[in-house]
Amino acid sequence: MTTVEPLQILLVEDDPGDVELTRESLSDSKLAINISVAGDGVEAMAFLRKEGEYSTAVTPDLILLDLNMPRKDGREVLAEIKADDSLKMIPVVILTTSSAETDIVKSYDLGANCYVTKPVGFDQFAKVVDAIEDFWFTVVKLPTKGQDGT
Repeated sequence: MTTVEPLQILLVEDDPGDVELTRESLSDSKLAINISVAGDGVEAMAFLRKEGEYSTAVTPDLILLDLNMPRKDGREVLAEIKADDSLKMIPVVILTTSSAETDIVKSYDLGANCYVTKPVGFDQFAKVVDAIEDFWFTVVKLPTKGQDGT
């Protein structure tokens, strides 16, 4: 019998309410999912680079990235991820309140895999998160991780 490793999601989000909505939306998943949360871009990059307290962090299968955060915003994080040979293959979904055309264009220019505007209200938010989960973990074929989790 083979055991299926849980899918790993890194949620980069500074709003505790949105973190809770995302966790709750994914809790009903038919898939085994582990969610790690980084509250800002600096913490996200430390997690992804396995620095300091994140030395044992698991490389995520998918990153859900907010754009507007303190210390280091999502645009800076996206640019760093896509410039790093060890991270650039991780799909990055921009999940943000911004529907500004400049943010959309800039995100794709920096290498975002898709751009989703957060809807208002739990039911709509849950539908969006479910659609992201279904697409990225059921429809899309992602690269297989190496034996060391990277």
